[in-house]
Order: sequence, then C-alpha cells, then structure tokens
Amino acid sequence: MLKNFWYAVEFSDKVTTKPERITVLGQYLVIYRTPRQGRVVALSDLCVHRGAALSGGWLNDDKIVCPYHGWEYEPDGACVKIPANLPGRGIPKKARVDSYPVQEKYGFVWVFMGDLPEEERPPMPVWPEFDDLVENGGRFRTVTGEFLWKANYERILENGCDIAHAPFVHAGRFGNPDMPQVPDYEVEHPDEWSAFATVDLHPPKPSGLWGKFGRLIGNDLKKRPPVTTSAGWMLPNLIKLHVRLPIGDMIIYDTNIPIDETTTLVKWVALRTFFTGKWANRDAINRTMRIFYEDAAVVDKVRPELLPFDLGAELHIKSDIIAVEYRRRRQELADKGWLLNEEDFITGDVPRRTATVIGSPARRENTELSRAWVHKARGEHPTVAAARLTGADPEEEDK
Repeated sequence: MLKNFWYAVEFSDKVTTKPERITVLGQYLVIYRTPRQGRVVALSDLCVHRGAALSGGWLNDDKIVCPYHGWEYEPDGACVKIPANLPGRGIPKKARVDSYPVQEKYGFVWVFMGDLPEEERPPMPVWPEFDDLVENGGRFRTVTGEFLWKANYERILENGCDIAHAPFVHAGRFGNPDMPQVPDYEVEHPDEWSAFATVDLHPPKPSGLWGKFGRLIGNDLKKRPPVTTSAGWMLPNLIKLHVRLPIGDMIIYDTNIPIDETTTLVKWVALRTFFTGKWANRDAINRTMRIFYEDAAVVDKVRPELLPFDLGAELHIKSDIIAVEYRRRRQELADKGWLLNEEDFITGDVPRRTATVIGSPARRENTELSRAWVHKARGEHPTVAAARLTGADPEEEDK
C-alpha cells in the first residue's frame, strides 16, 4: 500500500457534522464537517489520552469532543480543553492527534495520507468530464455507488485496466467471447502518475434498455464497427474506463480504498452522454453493479492475494503491458520509500492485532513535538508506550 498520495475516501454529500470513522490503508480516521466553516476535517481516530475513538464523540463548534474524558481537539489536531484539569493548569503541547490535509473535488473528499509538505505532494488527478455535467448545462449525467471486495486493491486496479478479461468475465455484457483478441497498443502516459491503453474491441449484442436501440446501430455483430475503449490507472488507487459506444460515451471512475491488504471498498462514479434523463439512472447503476459482481467472483479468489514485486513471478504477455507498467512504477515508488513498511505499523497488546500509523505533515513541521507521535515502539510494554505517548510525567504536564 502506498502513502504520500491523495486518496478519495468518501462522497462529499455523505460527510456531515456527525463524526464518522473510515478506514484507509489500515488506519482509522475520523471525518466530519465543521458547523461554522463547513469544511471537512480528517483526524486520526484515536484520542491521545486513553485511546478512545474520537468518532464516537460529538462536535462543540468546530472542535471534536472525545466521548471518554471530554478532551476537545481543534481541526489541526491540537487539544484545547481537558475538563479534568484544575483552573490555571495548562495543556501539554504533546496533547494532539494527527490531522491530515483535505480537499473536496469531483464530488469526493480527498485526504492526503502522508507527511510531505504541500510543494512535494503529487497532484490530484484531473477528471475533465466534471466540468461538463448535465446539472451545469453540460453533456454528462452521473450516478454513484460503492462495492466491497474481499481482495487486494492492486489486484482490483489491474483488473480494471485488463482488457483481455472482458470477453470471458463479462461475456455478453460488454465482452464478446467469439472475438477475444486484443490488438497491440501503446501505453499512454498523460503524466508520471497515470497510464492508459486504448484499443478497438468487438462488442456483444446489446441487451435490455440498450438493446431497444439495436436497430439503430445494427444487431449483426460481424457488420458492427468496433468500440474504442480506454482503460488505465491513476496513482495511487484509481481506475478510469472510457467506452465510446455508438450511442454515446460511458466513463467510470473507481477509487479503490484499501481497508487492509485483502479488503477494498470501491466508491465509483459513472458518467454517460446518452439517456441523460434521471429515468435512466437506475439502469446505469444496475449495469455498473453487475460488472463489479462479475469481476469480484474471479478477483476475490485470485492467488497470491498480493501482487508480486518480482515481475518474473507471474507470466506476462503483450496484452498485459498496462499492468506491467503499473508494477514497474510501483517499484520505483517503493524504492523512494513510499510503500508502507514496518515503521508504519504498530502492534497492540493483543497478539495479531496491528494497525497503521501514517505520519501527518505536522510531524515534520513540529520536530520539537517528536515524542508526542510515539504510539508504541516494537517490543515496548503497553504501559511504557502509553507513558511515552502522553508525556506521562505529571510535573511536566503544564509545560
């Protein structure tokens, strides 16, 4: 799993003033919308005091209140109130939690999971179709949804870019098993963070709502023109599929959110330039969900669960170039130190229970508070770790 990237973690309209827990890269976050400013906040879902989940708390103005002892945290993660303190007693500088950069774009909340300063962060991807939505007088109608996979997000990412699986996994839907050949293609790199493959594929006979228009586009598959299709990945976890149908364009964006190494929550948005009335939304949702169910029936059972780092560990052919490009780019980022490693995980006092702790930018910006970020060192007794976490010396807590 990759850190130091923007992750689209939730639909914007689902984030309210009620704190909610989400899981990204194995780390618990609490997200909420501040009532005064209306901006979205993402904090580590762990009170620095006794480890309670802040997502179980509530908001006091723009501050989140821990449900255990009432500690209050500002959106920047700093604790500003400890109810148990006597009057005049200060708040330890180390009383703070990680706060992660947040942006809202394309109808999603994006959280930067890493500690890079702003000028060093990879850019957010560009989804140009969102400047051309029906709601704003444009061409594209959107529908959204989500799907839970029991698979690693990188396996899902490669599946979404894999052109050769369509005639078999999606036979009769948008794959034609009688014409499964994949033309040679060149990988397109719009930037250093994405790659796409564009090919002409032979479609199956249209069905359902689309089938009613078969007489306009021709039901003789041998005479029907091929459908130009683009599929590709956008780091760290996004898929874009663009199908240029005779009746219009269909585009699907997936954000494959790694819950852990073998569980992935996909939130998707599908755009279309045909049947743009709301009456066709249900059909568009059902078609997209059927694709996910067909893919999951195969991908959830793929072994090994994780992508090998050795390219020679799995057999690749010409049609797999887009996946090979991803694996090579991932290796470059791993060499750069952007792959989660043992330093990003903590082990609890219950055996086999681990969690991710990804440092926020504040860890770099406030080096004098370095002790505040020690959750637990490997092999350290839990009570010792708790002492280090809070500063633990009562005589020092006013400093």
